[in-house]
Amino acid sequence: MSDLVLDDLDHVLLDALQRDASRTLRDLGEVVGLSPSAVLRRVQRYRAGGLLSHNVAVLDPRHVPEVILAVCLVTIEDDTPEEGRRYRARLLDTPEVQQAYEVSGDYDYVVVLACVGMRHKNEVAKRLFQEDPNVKRYTTLFVLDPVRTGTVLPTRRP
Repeated sequence: MSDLVLDDLDHVLLDALQRDASRTLRDLGEVVGLSPSAVLRRVQRYRAGGLLSHNVAVLDPRHVPEVILAVCLVTIEDDTPEEGRRYRARLLDTPEVQQAYEVSGDYDYVVVLACVGMRHKNEVAKRLFQEDPNVKRYTTLFVLDPVRTGTVLPTRRP
């Protein structure tokens, strides 16, 4: 998390913003018991501190039937810091990469791809995994039903 010190109202406000950032300042103020201007000051503080980075529209993948979601488990050959930075840069530069995690265990990365059709997925996988000399192996798991997708992160323990 950032260096911001968060109070109880911040945690409630951040949860409300993550669930629906289109709510008005007045509506958010009613949720946390603050005036719209006080809510705005807090939101501006989150942005300035880097805690709040984007406001986005989240599409439900079940309503975009052409989209293929694939979870790719990747093992790399050379895990030096330099190679790690290079591979991360490739992941960050690929718009089809929706999520990427460096993980412990049998794999080094979990990469979630969103592509339009199988041909597109194969092209992306070829670029990211097959043509990269540092990728030792990868496995692809296709999402059959996105039971739950989300973007809400907890800001404290329940």
